[in-house]
Amino acid sequence: MLRHGGEKVCEVIISDGGSKDATCQLAEEAGAKVIHSPGKGRALQMNFGVEKSAGDVLYFVHADTQPPETFASDIETAMKEGWRTGSFQYRFDSNKFMLRINSFFTRFSWLFCQGGDKTYFIRKSDFLALGGYDPDHVVMEEYDFLRKAKKVGLSYFIVPRKAIVSARKYDQNSWLRVQIANFVVFNLWAWGLAQPQTLRSLYVRMLN
Repeated sequence: MLRHGGEKVCEVIISDGGSKDATCQLAEEAGAKVIHSPGKGRALQMNFGVEKSAGDVLYFVHADTQPPETFASDIETAMKEGWRTGSFQYRFDSNKFMLRINSFFTRFSWLFCQGGDKTYFIRKSDFLALGGYDPDHVVMEEYDFLRKAKKVGLSYFIVPRKAIVSARKYDQNSWLRVQIANFVVFNLWAWGLAQPQTLRSLYVRMLN
């Protein structure tokens, strides 16, 4: 990200939740700022990263995702055009037909087509005004945040460029198994039928 973002990128922050591998060392060697979150969980870690950030535009990227090389200028252009928040489309690092279908639907703004594989950008002031990610959401945290953003009328733009996402979850399971797990957990969350901890436990049980 530092290499492709150039001067447009103020910093790259890795908010570590207690990894036991060489993540922190490799990140520091690549020029990233590594911070150690006081709690484990994506919502907590991302909020902590925002707390320690210096820039006025945030871009959230998960560890198994590679942004487009033009991400910095794309975000800058979107912001100049008046968009308050947004994401990129994505494709998997696999040519399997069913994964190409999944990738096709990332161009749409329907809530079900959003989620953790996407990379999101938003002005820091808007993020803080919305209260950040809900730390109680140990899963579905991005869906919850996007729903809050929609309720207050933040404009949302999907940049027509693709990030690259690891297909490991699909390789370790099957396309159908992952889709069923996603469908079940999303609907239980959307209808308020289960608490976040229950949803996370269910998702973990359904997938390897």
